[in-house]
Amino acid sequence: MPHLIIRPAAPHEYDEIARVWMESWVSTGLAEASHFLLANLRARLRREIEDGVSLFVADDNGTIAAMLALHLPKLYLDQLFVAPAYQGQSLGRQLLAFTRTQLPDEIVLRCVRENEKAWRWYEREGFVFEREEIATATGFMMKCYRWKR
Repeated sequence: MPHLIIRPAAPHEYDEIARVWMESWVSTGLAEASHFLLANLRARLRREIEDGVSLFVADDNGTIAAMLALHLPKLYLDQLFVAPAYQGQSLGRQLLAFTRTQLPDEIVLRCVRENEKAWRWYEREGFVFEREEIATATGFMMKCYRWKR
């Protein structure tokens, strides 16, 4: 397992972060890579930062291995995506441990219902399912979870 540095993202990295996000999302089998998807994720990343999201990366000697987006005032884990080349190496656990240092008492998140691998992982990590709702931005049915200390 690589030991990576989790640090705040820099604005000049946003395009690369969007690419990692797309590749990870595509690895779920729920989308296909495209210039259109990448452009949407780039725009969404900037919108979410403007809306108060704190963006972090897992840095492997200058290579972005993962991205993590947290909305701290809302106790919200917005995005956690690991690049395919780094999946299966416990990087998600490292990012979740980091999240718990930022949000030590409570974390809420939403996960696409069809992304069973992800929501089952969150359940193993102690998150409790609360409800389902449709994401207005994407149309996906989302499973809503909460973790409390």
